[in-house]
Amino acid sequence: MSVLSTTPLWTALEARAATCGQLAGGDEWVVSGLSIDTRTLRSGEMFVALKDARDGHDFIQAAREAGATAALASDATAAANGPALMVEDTLTGLSALAAAARDRNFGKLIAVTGSAGKTSTKEMLRAALAPSGKVHAAQKSFNNHIGVPLTLAALPANARFGVFEIGMNHAGEITPLVGLVRPHVAIITTIAAAHLEFFDSVDGIAAAKAEILTGLRPGGVAVLPADSDYYDFLCDEAGRNGVTTIIPFGESARAQWGVRLLDYDPDGAGPAKLTVSVEGEKKIFTLDSPGRHQASNACAVIAAALASGATVDSVIAGLERFAAGSGRGATHVMTIRGATVHIIDESYNANPASMAAALKVLGTTRQGTEGRRIAVLGEMRELGKDSDVFHRQLTTPIAEAGVDMVYTAGPGMVPLRDALGSGVHRAHAEQALDLIEPLLADLQDGDIVLFKGSNASRVGPLLDAFLSNATMGE
Repeated sequence: MSVLSTTPLWTALEARAATCGQLAGGDEWVVSGLSIDTRTLRSGEMFVALKDARDGHDFIQAAREAGATAALASDATAAANGPALMVEDTLTGLSALAAAARDRNFGKLIAVTGSAGKTSTKEMLRAALAPSGKVHAAQKSFNNHIGVPLTLAALPANARFGVFEIGMNHAGEITPLVGLVRPHVAIITTIAAAHLEFFDSVDGIAAAKAEILTGLRPGGVAVLPADSDYYDFLCDEAGRNGVTTIIPFGESARAQWGVRLLDYDPDGAGPAKLTVSVEGEKKIFTLDSPGRHQASNACAVIAAALASGATVDSVIAGLERFAAGSGRGATHVMTIRGATVHIIDESYNANPASMAAALKVLGTTRQGTEGRRIAVLGEMRELGKDSDVFHRQLTTPIAEAGVDMVYTAGPGMVPLRDALGSGVHRAHAEQALDLIEPLLADLQDGDIVLFKGSNASRVGPLLDAFLSNATMGE
């Protein structure tokens, strides 16, 4: 993966000063971006030779052949055939570059975490802030101990805004990452059951997500979910960390002095219409990203953008240009075997909360008189000892959404398969791709098909296979 700037990012001397490293092979190079993957590296970037699952030093020569200008390395022998910045540890060196990039930038930095909606919120922020100035954010979900410093190290000095997604699956992971970013604004999108394999309860998840408040700068702003059962807890954690400015968002009355969603009017054929109250002022706009949960994310974005110095009208103008990305609510109308179907792509990941939200989108999406609502669901991972219970409980949102047919994939989905019975359940497979033929055979004109599952469930490749059999409809 890589993060590329359109202007010179680091000179050799600047990078040496930031890392306290040593230059080898010349000191006049300039790089426009950073990469840790030779497969996506672009000419002009610095290749960072990390020692992770594989040793990046084994790929320095390939990186040079792909156009890398220089390498950040700790093995002098591996880096001997070209310009390099030598450090004792490359991940530490990358973090030093990140800290220096942060300190030379005078824009507003925003950090986002939550049990769901992190990447969508990051992308909404990119769109919402764009009318107000240069926005820096990773192109993908770079939210771990490598992705966060990689994204921060690529922050241009002249960016007016920087947006950073911070994830976790264990307690203590967010604290060092937010301490590196030191944001002016922190968003917690939601607290829900996710990664319970590594936590005793959702209480533990709430405490881990609240770690993002530890790194806020003095005078920083916390944007918190008013609809969450953990709102009061998060406010208490904000106060304990010296955060005095809190902006609530959501539908509950607690959001009335922040950004409150007053009305959500979905339109299966186009963008939804949102009515929001922004500090008491009513605003109406459209959002081309289906689901009430995405409307809530938009409210968080408005709050964070205003706290970062943007105007409400510019923010709304940016949001109206936003469209959901692949795997995160993107929609398609396709024609296959003579049937025109509406596809909802939520294939990126899944936990009980995001699964319920996606099913609600399926239930509110309008269909033709003959069409059916079809859910293709992959298992949810990392749910711990209560995994069977969480899967079985999906029967409730499935029924509430009026789903006609359910396809399930993966061993974790067996409890749901058994709970649904033959009336609604259509087919099950241990491997998601094995559902492609029965799914294609069952399609009828007007069907709405939702694809949702954890990455490891491989629903994404199933969707790719499905789309490869289809053509764009009118």
